[in-house]
Amino acid sequence: MCHADQVSSSTARPVCILGLGLIGGSLLRRLADDGHRAYGYNRSTPTVTEATAAGYDATGDLSAVLARAADEDAIVVLATPVPALAAMVAAVAEHAPSCLLTDVVSVKTEVAAVVAAGHPGARYVGGHPMAGTAHSGWAATDPDLFVGAMWMVSTPDDVDPTDWRAVAELAHRAGAVVVPAADDAHDRAVAAISHNPHLTAAVTAAVGAGESGLALRLAAGSFRDGTRVAGTAPELQRAMLEGNAMALLNTLSETIDRLVAARDQLRDHGSVEVLVADGHRARRRYEEVAAAQVPITEVTIGADGWAAELRRQAHLGRTWLPVDGN
Repeated sequence: MCHADQVSSSTARPVCILGLGLIGGSLLRRLADDGHRAYGYNRSTPTVTEATAAGYDATGDLSAVLARAADEDAIVVLATPVPALAAMVAAVAEHAPSCLLTDVVSVKTEVAAVVAAGHPGARYVGGHPMAGTAHSGWAATDPDLFVGAMWMVSTPDDVDPTDWRAVAELAHRAGAVVVPAADDAHDRAVAAISHNPHLTAAVTAAVGAGESGLALRLAAGSFRDGTRVAGTAPELQRAMLEGNAMALLNTLSETIDRLVAARDQLRDHGSVEVLVADGHRARRRYEEVAAAQVPITEVTIGADGWAAELRRQAHLGRTWLPVDGN
């Protein structure tokens, strides 16, 4: 486990969440239900009405909520789709420029670029919880959504250790497990294990539904589980996938190459042995890593080379935990 260090705790700092859809709304509910000071903004009046009716602190006044965040030195969380980020970042720069800024968006390189362009002086530490469902909106929110989920926290060499720890502790308070990573490494990883599966799910769904009503009547676990994410609203999928286009192109190309090779082997030799065996081994490896939950060790946040060492150990499949829950 990481060594204790002198970086101050952020547990008393309030959290201001911009966007109360599935991820942002679930975070608001989790923090507020646990007694933390948390409030949020959403441009949709019905969402604000639903949130406030459920007893949560929400508003449709962006400038007012950011002025409050500035007064309280809150952590500001960007929880909107990529196309809406530039406007949110501009508002933060205007109304709460000194607040620590993070996000829960599924791509990191593009978000970092948006923040750098719209708020060059931002205290920004990126984040991405690997959690979600095929549903969206306030009605889909769940305070337990992040429990046990992996939450990537951006770890560039020049990140401020106090700010990094504040964001990591926020993820921990939400119930998640922190995974330190570089932005570009994160984007390549999620292209392979999250964004590419959205495309393969879409293909599986389209091929299955295109066969006949009989096929859909017979469809069971493999079709249901393999196409779950295809049920996500198309506009949300597009914003996520197109926002990580370069990394996704690489994984999509590999996917196509492997499928073409399997097709050729099946046509010429009547076998799909290679692809099936590779997939089976990969799935077993995933199960081993997921079950291990090995903590990062011997790292003092803020010491020389701490960020690089966190990244190195995360590439070994390890995760970060605050010492003694602090």
